[in-house]
Amino acid sequence: MEYHIQVENIKCGGCMNSIKKAIAAITGVEKVEVDKETETVSVWGAENLQTQLVEKLAELGYPEKGNNNLWLKAKSFVSCAIGRINKED
Repeated sequence: MEYHIQVENIKCGGCMNSIKKAIAAITGVEKVEVDKETETVSVWGAENLQTQLVEKLAELGYPEKGNNNLWLKAKSFVSCAIGRINKED
């Protein structure tokens, strides 16, 4: 099944790396792609993952479009920094 979720706060490769790692760790996820330009997270995997994906993204600070706030923006900066530190070579 394919999921395409438009989110807020994707600023750089660090953000993308954090999103990919966290989403890929969810049971049933087969593939994750992040498009920084459109702020879209695309996921391929098992059925019925939508809610879990949206919740995990918000937990990282990348809520669905239209659901942003100052707290989530702050969380995204932390996730971004972690993604930069743990960047895959």
